[in-house]
Amino acid sequence: MIFRSYAARSLMIGAATLALATPAWAQDTAPAQPAAAQPAPDEGREIVVTGTRRLDRSITDSASPVDVVSSQDLQAAPTANMLDTLKNIVPSFFVGQNTISDASTFVRPPSLRGLPPDEVLVMLNGKRFNRSALVQVFSGGESGLAFGSHGSDISSIPSIAIKNLQILREGATAQYGSDAIAGVLNYGLRDDAGYELIGRYGQFYEGDGEGKQIAGNLGVKLGEGGFINLSGEWFDDNQTSRGETRPTAVVFAEENPDLADQLPHFPLPAQIWGQSPTHGYKFMLNTGYEASEKATIYLFGNLAHTEADQSFNFRSSLVGVHDIGDRDNGINIAPATGIGREFFQHPYYQTPCPAANPTCPAGAFVLDGNTFNLSSIYPGGFTPRFVGVTDQIFGAVGVRGSFDSGFRYDISGSLARNKLDLSMYNSISPSFGPESQTEFQFGKQIQKEANLNLDVAYEMQAGLASPITFSAGAELRKETYKTTPGDEQSFGVGPWANQAIYRQIAPGVFTPVLRTDPECVTVGTVMGDPVNCVYIEAPAASGYGGTSPTFAGSNSEESWGIYGGAEADVTEQLTLGAAVRHEHYESSGGTTVFKINGKYDFSDAFAVRATVGTGFHAPSPGQNNAQVLTTNFISGVSVQTGTFPVTSEIAQFYGATSLGPAKATNYGLGFVVTPMSNLTLTLDLYRIKVRDRIFISAPFAVTQADIDILPALASVGVGGVVQYFTNSFDTRTSGVDFVGTYRTDLFDGNLDLTLAYNYNKTKVTDFVVGQITQAQITDAERLAPHHRANLQASWRQGPFAINAAEHFYGSWRSEVDYPGQKFGSKFTTDIEASYTFMEHFTVSVGANNLFDQYPDKIAASTANPIFLLTDSLGDGQVYPRNGGPFGINGGFWYTRLRIKY
Repeated sequence: MIFRSYAARSLMIGAATLALATPAWAQDTAPAQPAAAQPAPDEGREIVVTGTRRLDRSITDSASPVDVVSSQDLQAAPTANMLDTLKNIVPSFFVGQNTISDASTFVRPPSLRGLPPDEVLVMLNGKRFNRSALVQVFSGGESGLAFGSHGSDISSIPSIAIKNLQILREGATAQYGSDAIAGVLNYGLRDDAGYELIGRYGQFYEGDGEGKQIAGNLGVKLGEGGFINLSGEWFDDNQTSRGETRPTAVVFAEENPDLADQLPHFPLPAQIWGQSPTHGYKFMLNTGYEASEKATIYLFGNLAHTEADQSFNFRSSLVGVHDIGDRDNGINIAPATGIGREFFQHPYYQTPCPAANPTCPAGAFVLDGNTFNLSSIYPGGFTPRFVGVTDQIFGAVGVRGSFDSGFRYDISGSLARNKLDLSMYNSISPSFGPESQTEFQFGKQIQKEANLNLDVAYEMQAGLASPITFSAGAELRKETYKTTPGDEQSFGVGPWANQAIYRQIAPGVFTPVLRTDPECVTVGTVMGDPVNCVYIEAPAASGYGGTSPTFAGSNSEESWGIYGGAEADVTEQLTLGAAVRHEHYESSGGTTVFKINGKYDFSDAFAVRATVGTGFHAPSPGQNNAQVLTTNFISGVSVQTGTFPVTSEIAQFYGATSLGPAKATNYGLGFVVTPMSNLTLTLDLYRIKVRDRIFISAPFAVTQADIDILPALASVGVGGVVQYFTNSFDTRTSGVDFVGTYRTDLFDGNLDLTLAYNYNKTKVTDFVVGQITQAQITDAERLAPHHRANLQASWRQGPFAINAAEHFYGSWRSEVDYPGQKFGSKFTTDIEASYTFMEHFTVSVGANNLFDQYPDKIAASTANPIFLLTDSLGDGQVYPRNGGPFGINGGFWYTRLRIKY
């Protein structure tokens, strides 16, 4: 069946390519090339600057595997998010959709070669790009490859600003410093003159998720040797919904038809599984000016603002016990009864015990008619809406040049600030009862970075086939991670946190209401006392916890590094290179790493390249100091989860120790085959061993005995869990990258074919027992498919162009969320047709996921029972919440107009 689907779609690509044959070459079109790009016919000698200090390397003669993705490839994607663009272009790049995943929905963590985002170095114009403000602490399957990571947010980069993206597919810590374990993404910024304007509109086949984008670029030359290039982008992507409403919401509507429209999001599901509505803008500035024939001053920067509004989990207001089983035909494997959230089940008594009364203790409440019910605010229950506002600013300035001796230098400095401001509306802080807010500010997370760099190089003749390029440099870096306090009710414990109820039996005389008394509503584990009627309410806002002043603050770390290297063609056939680097961090000490690579040309048509090296990722101030309190849902049960710094008394109570760096060893072996001028084949095998990976510990359950010993644990509460950062496991990643390109003429037009394939397998080779679960191990090994392939065809003739691509995604697992289920392999198809008129105007129409493919639906199991009433899990899920490798939104059509002068 899979083979027949693949054959049919491949035939469709070929037929579409042949269908538009007319007489000339299209100008200024933006082809969608969702395969790892290789140079177009006129780009065969495009210079590679990533992974080498030489100035004469191209893709095929580089000793390192480097892909160059053009600006046209990036702009062609019908998305405003760089993450989704790369997901379709680079087979070894993976990022989840992240439907309901706390702040990880706002800063989605990607993975390259199965490794987390903070083991991939991101650069702009060869300079280190800053981390985001978010440390990934969400414990669902979405973050299975990135749990505990602290990487960059490349979604702030506008595609229209990029000249090309060079992807170094090997470790490069010895050349660029901490984090370059899996590889490097180096975005080269545009420096051309002219102007360009792009407008895009589209929506998903379901009729939702409308997406709008306007992007522009203006380039101006300054004399003979200078330029200013400014890019901007505005985008607005609406919400999608791919789940069903919760069974409890269905029952509520049946029992309370007059209040059905009081359900959240009515008539949509009460809880939304899909794309969160997002809007914002992005800017990029790139400038350069030749101060003299030997020196150029440059400045570039990035400014971005994004707002997203995420659905959280529905809090049902159903009171009492409801037989959902009857409504569900009585044959489902889901529980037969349903009730609402516990704070809807009982009244909040508002009369406090009289002062200094020996029979009614302070803090308890009197049983009388002075009550408050949460249903007065939310008759149909509520679904908190979680809002994330990210602001990014990055700037770099420097001077580069050379002396008459040939000595080259580059001196630069950069400053960056990334801020994530979290808030929530349509919620409540249960322990504050009638005094609760419904909107909360949770505080800000802020990442600041400052870098100073000196890079020098010199070519020296030594009787070899080429000069030896010697390189050296130094770097000073300071990172600061800061959190600000949220509203008191967002994290605090209110007066109704422990509601002991007393009955007046005589004037001034009171006695406890017992659990067995009819006035005491017994619902699940609401009761906090085995005998007396005591209602326990969780602290903080329902769904997320703000930052308390105790944990708010600023933490900084300074580091420095030095490196040296040499590269040369030893003979006409043999190229060798070596680099060594030492870095020192305040928190984790010093580390020395190296890299050796080489390439041997057996002939003009066949070459072999190889690499061996070491690398590391130093723990960031954010990983050392992050503190988050949130509510996770485990098998449908809400669990208060606190993530605490390893230096805190709470983390140390459960055995936390200081973080150390993750250390890596990289091996690579590649083959470059060019049997004819229009055919290039590359095959690269790699192995990456990472020791002491930074992760987050398995959860530790909080008991009342724990709170008695350490009162600070009351912020988490009985039944909640504590976790912290740890160096908990080792991995071995093995894989293969294959890229083949073929260029030919067809029906008076030009046809480009590209096949890119990646096989990637990660194995957890060692771990600390109790610090990582078996389900987390499975996700680290299987969340990303082992097999990915992109087959792309681009045909251009005259004013017409047509581009088509077939994507293959192998099977995968998400064991934390869906234990035991394997999600099957899938194909998706993209197609776009373009027409250029009046030389400068190009109109395109296209579709991503043309045949409306979805991941497998969630299968019924004991851990994930399916309700026949809604054909979904109890929380409305139908498809895997992380979206899998290509998302759960289905097909998307779009049209685009491009104007370029």
